[in-house]
Amino acid sequence: MEKIKQSMLDLIIETSTVLPPDVRHAINEAKKLEDAGTRSALSLSTIAQNIKMAEENISPICQDTGMPTFEVKTPVGVNQLVIKKAILEAIEEATKTGKLRPNSVDSLTGENSGNNIGAGTPVIHFEQWENDYVEAKLILKGGGCENKNIQYSLPMEIEGLGKAGRDLDGIRKCILHAVYQAQGQGCSAGFIGVGIGGDRTSGYALAKHQLFRRVDDVNPNAELAQLEDYIMKTANELGIGTMGFGGNTTLLGCKIGVENRLPASFFVSVAYNCWAFRRQGVKINAETGEIMEYIYKDRAVEMDLTRDEAEGQPERREVVLEAPITEEQIRELKVGDVVIINGMMHTGRDALHKYLMDHDCPVDLDGGVIYHCGPVMLKDENGEYHVKAAGPTTSIREEPYQGDIIKKFGIRAVIGKGGMGPKTLKALGEHGGVYLNAIGGAAQYYADCIEKVEGVDFMEFGIPEAMWHLRVKGFAAIVTMDSHGNSLHADVDKSSMEKLQQHAEVVFK
Repeated sequence: MEKIKQSMLDLIIETSTVLPPDVRHAINEAKKLEDAGTRSALSLSTIAQNIKMAEENISPICQDTGMPTFEVKTPVGVNQLVIKKAILEAIEEATKTGKLRPNSVDSLTGENSGNNIGAGTPVIHFEQWENDYVEAKLILKGGGCENKNIQYSLPMEIEGLGKAGRDLDGIRKCILHAVYQAQGQGCSAGFIGVGIGGDRTSGYALAKHQLFRRVDDVNPNAELAQLEDYIMKTANELGIGTMGFGGNTTLLGCKIGVENRLPASFFVSVAYNCWAFRRQGVKINAETGEIMEYIYKDRAVEMDLTRDEAEGQPERREVVLEAPITEEQIRELKVGDVVIINGMMHTGRDALHKYLMDHDCPVDLDGGVIYHCGPVMLKDENGEYHVKAAGPTTSIREEPYQGDIIKKFGIRAVIGKGGMGPKTLKALGEHGGVYLNAIGGAAQYYADCIEKVEGVDFMEFGIPEAMWHLRVKGFAAIVTMDSHGNSLHADVDKSSMEKLQQHAEVVFK
């Protein structure tokens, strides 16, 4: 199987850079359902453009290429050790060439391996079967949506829905709550895989396995097929919408599987996946290692690139700001404004925020912009870095630090996705700051706005966690938390909870 490494590399690149047709179709259909001129409609237009750019650039759709998870089926007699070696070599090469972001971090030291290889990474599940070819499937599931996975142990009391028993109705309540709790932090509109039964580990594995199903397939279990249809309809009535901005589409797909369980345990496990649903598979010749066929490339689906038109809707206010930004400029902004940023911004994630709590910053952040982002970077032959992908990461992780950092350094704008909590909202009001929600997953769209990498600090944290100093032009994001105490995220959370509660007593058969 001398060609197996190239086949695995081709699979990784295809998965990272090209969304499969069933996912593209689902996003196109969601785009049709949104009202023109809304924040969700604008977001879906940006998402469609980003998907096209990633395919043309052969670059990651989203900068968070996640934990690569392979499901490999082999005929009897095929050496799985050879396939594993090929996967590891392909992962390392894909990382080196910027198709994957280095995401393998030592859990004790925080050190990034730099090549996506380490204890437990990547994840590879092998299974033997009776076919005469190898089947390899890959999913790249980013950390933002991975953090919104959730597991329920029935019976229990569920927020907004009351008692959930060990029956189909209890399962229904678990799944609806799983969609609600994700809000926009998992880059909605999203997809969910649900595992009913098993133990705590096998339940999650079953849930993630459901994500390998096609979006448009029909569950062979009639009861589960009915439940999938119900969840799709009801979840999209919660009004969470794309990016959690409110809207008509919150869920793009729901797939449910079931396994036997222990008498004492009843787990419902939900694997949440963002709109950037990166999964692909190949059939491989067991003798040569060559790809025979792609599993999820059965048709061509072009993205709907029609622009969102706001005709008949209130005019969307756009404000252009040049960093550094004054407090007066910030105080004029309100939730719903679209802000276009030019000038310098600085990336900062978990490691940097923790560091800055007790140390000075190497650059002046007074009036500055912090971008919650872990980009994909490549260095050229002259030693200069270039941005290959640069979408926002989930901001809520920085909630313990953000208010203090705003106060300490005079930061005026924080950019991320999914919103932040009451501590940050209070700091925005007290110190004159604003939170800007960028479109999660739109890594090519935002990379195109970066004119130059001016420098970097804290490379010892690893590329995703380093502090990158970026000169940008035309970087667009939406005000979702302002300096007047308003939070779109809190409003959508409240309204979606009210809608969730309306489904507490629904009789589902």
